[in-house]
Formats: sequence, structure tokens, C-alpha cells
Amino acid sequence: MSSSTAGLVIPCKAAVAWEAGKPLVIEIVEVAPPQAMEVRIKVKYTSLCHTDLYFWEAKGQTPLFPRIFGHEASGIVESVGEGVRDLKEGDHVLPVFTGECGECGHCKSEESNMCDLLRINTDRGVMLSDGKSRFSINGTPISHFLGTSTFSEYTVVHAGCLAKINPLAPLDKVCILSCGISTGLGATLNVAKPKKGSTVAVFGLGAVGLAAAEGARIAGASRIIGIDLNPSRFEEARKFGINEFVNPKDHDRPVQEVIAEITHGGVDRSIECTGNINAMISAFECVHDGWGVAVLVGVPNKDAVFMTKPINVLNERTLKGTFFGNYKPRTDLPSVVDMYMSKKLQLEKFITHQLPFSEINKAFEYMLKGEGLRCIINMEE
Repeated sequence: MSSSTAGLVIPCKAAVAWEAGKPLVIEIVEVAPPQAMEVRIKVKYTSLCHTDLYFWEAKGQTPLFPRIFGHEASGIVESVGEGVRDLKEGDHVLPVFTGECGECGHCKSEESNMCDLLRINTDRGVMLSDGKSRFSINGTPISHFLGTSTFSEYTVVHAGCLAKINPLAPLDKVCILSCGISTGLGATLNVAKPKKGSTVAVFGLGAVGLAAAEGARIAGASRIIGIDLNPSRFEEARKFGINEFVNPKDHDRPVQEVIAEITHGGVDRSIECTGNINAMISAFECVHDGWGVAVLVGVPNKDAVFMTKPINVLNERTLKGTFFGNYKPRTDLPSVVDMYMSKKLQLEKFITHQLPFSEINKAFEYMLKGEGLRCIINMEE
């Protein structure tokens, strides 16, 4: 049984970014059918993540316009291209900015989730199979973003970038698991791995940092210390198990010294979610010698360098990095959805705003003002 639209071009609404930093425009775009190893999905809900904002502003990288942004979403499979075996029409899916081909060295390794074929590529605006876009307006191609482009009622995604999930999961909640929340959660649960009763410091209390704190809460940490320059974030952070706050601006010495003092030698684990170099150094230097582990999640400027004394490492502190919380999208995301379904993971508290698709530009305004955590955009309104 194939859908009535399978094999046909679908005209639908999409929010197109015509130029950097300018409001998105809702246009009618034509979405081509999926080619080999591709899937066309009907996007049900999408959310705005800071990465969309960053590339929309286009201040630090190669601008590519016109483009359809969006990568944190949930949807339903409309049709599948040639060679797609494990997805069919009607499946509920989360599209992910990175993928899992299942064939490369990374996919075959139990330790890595950095697929050679499908890992994040922010500069590519076309599909892998033929180097062309699946979106056009009157014959003019519109660029893709992160292989997902979810600010469109329909989008085409490589099959390896879709996690098939429990069809009973509410799509307006689990859509936020396709990027930021899983990144922070996995950084704690999969990489830092705090033991029950341990102390954890989280640097940066945006959505990713709060997801890292949520991971620490789930793991049973006894003290979760939040570090942020914006004290207005502290109240919200209590909902995520953070019970102590340190604002580096309140101290006239490095914040790692403050943390080491209040924890009698340092925290057991720290998670850095800002991408700021000084915060990275602090996150590493604030863990306890002998067993402390610091995990870097935030993405720095590509030329950034950070320095620490090698003795900090020799004294048995570990520095780790993580990409998408070390989750393999297809293999691991379904179980994160199940964590939510079994009420172990709470997602509602991350969702602070909801908007119809026609008001998508408001979501950008909220984020630019630093209001709220996640804004869910209903594609059918």
C-alpha cells in the first residue's frame, strides 16, 4: 500500500530564509519524491534550536541562501525511495542532523556515533545521492539544512538520519529529543556517567545544559551545581534538579577555584554546555583529582584553543568530548523516547512556548531575547 502522493511532487508550505537575519517567508515550495535511500516525511512538529539561529544570522560561517532551516522535529513517513528497508509509509520518526549508515567503522564501533557518511555537514545544501536539492520554487532550487530542513510541511531526509519511534509517543513532546535535549542528556548519562550520590557541575543553563542536569538528576546525583552568567536562569533550573548556583561574575577569582572550595576539592563530574573557552577550562579544572571527569558539549569557534597545565591531567582528571550525547540516532533514540514514555525523563518542562507555523518568526524573537527554552511549532496550524 503506497500513499496517494508517492512518486509525485508535493506542493506545500515552507518557511524560506531568503537572506541572513531577515524574517522567514512562508512560501509554497515543491518537494520532489525521495530518491535512493531517501524518505519523504510529513513534518508534524518542529522546534527552534540555537544552531538554526546561528546559521540564519550567518555571522560566523559560509552563508547559503535561500535555505529551509529546521532540524529538531517529529514527523510521519509519507513515502520511501528505492533501497529503504526499515521504514515504511505511516511510521513515526525523528529526523536527526547526524546519521547512522550502519556500514562505516564508526557505526560498527560500540563506542562511536560519528558516522562517516552522515555526520553533520553545515555547508551542504543538497542531498547526498545526486547532489541536488529536493526543494524548489518555480524551478529555482532551495538549499537544504543539516539534511533535515524541517521548517517545511514535507521534507526529504536520508533514511540513515531517521529514528523510528514508538507510534504512541506524543509527537509534540518527543520532537525535542531529535537534537538539543538528547545532546545534553546523553553527555551526562553516556559520557560523564555520574555515580549515584555524586556531585555534578553544569556550565551553561540553556536547554542543553538543563538536559545535562536532567541526566544528572536521573542518575541520582546528590549535588547538581549550575554555573551561568545570567541569574534569571536560576529559578527555572531548579525544576531540573539543580540546587546550587554559581555566577562567575559574583567572584573575583576563577570560578573553578570557587567550585573546588565549596565541594572540598572539586566535583566528580562536570558538563560544559556553552562553547565558551574560559568555561571549558573552568569545567576541566573544577573536577576532583584522582577521578574527576569533565565533558565538553558546547561548540567553540573552530580556531579556538584552550590551555591548561598538563599536571591537571597527570593528577588523574579526565577530559572528554561528545557529539550528540554519544547516541547513535537509529539505534539509541527509540530508547530515549521510551524513557519519556515510562516517565523517567520529563520533557514538558523544556517546552515553554507553542506557536502555529504561520508565526514561526516569533520563535526566533523568543530565542534572540533569551526567553524560554523550547518553542514547539505546530506545522498544521
